[in-house]
Amino acid sequence: MKILKTFIFFNIAIFSLSAQETTMLIDAESSSLNWIGKKITNSQHNGSLKFISGDLTMCSDQKTSKMSICKGSFVVDMTTLLVEDLSGSSKQRLEGHLKSDDFFSVDKHKKSFLTINSSKIIESGFLVKGSLTIKDITHPIEFELIRSPGGFTANMIFDRSKYDVKYNSGSFFENLGDRLILDDIELSADLYFQ
Repeated sequence: MKILKTFIFFNIAIFSLSAQETTMLIDAESSSLNWIGKKITNSQHNGSLKFISGDLTMCSDQKTSKMSICKGSFVVDMTTLLVEDLSGSSKQRLEGHLKSDDFFSVDKHKKSFLTINSSKIIESGFLVKGSLTIKDITHPIEFELIRSPGGFTANMIFDRSKYDVKYNSGSFFENLGDRLILDDIELSADLYFQ
């Protein structure tokens, strides 16, 4: 029922020309954020993170009179970082390593932030532009938000080396061989709203 109500609300926001601005709050419990990190050997690990909060504001596009995303913000709880392709002590070791200063320094930087500043309407949803902040370092990001029943899906890639995540990175170290971990981290999100 919650998904149906959200879907109806979303479509009213998109197609109603009379609405000037509508803000939707994320359903953090229903939404998900998953990550994949890869090594040069084609092996990989995957896991998840949780949202603390988030919102999207829809505004009337002056050129098309359709509703587009004019702004948004999402806060991710880095302390919830999980590894999901391992179990037992191997899982615990990798989670601890990813939270350490070798990677995301979670004790010092417990939150990461995604801000949306503008969007362009595309056939499947929206092409959005904004910024991603990790370890208090901010860089621009661009990705597609695809409409789905009850919300959106999103896939994006960020370069960890730009956020001072140096461990076994070819951007900082040479001759790593099979130990090299690729800089690109893949993120996928399913976003649902209250």
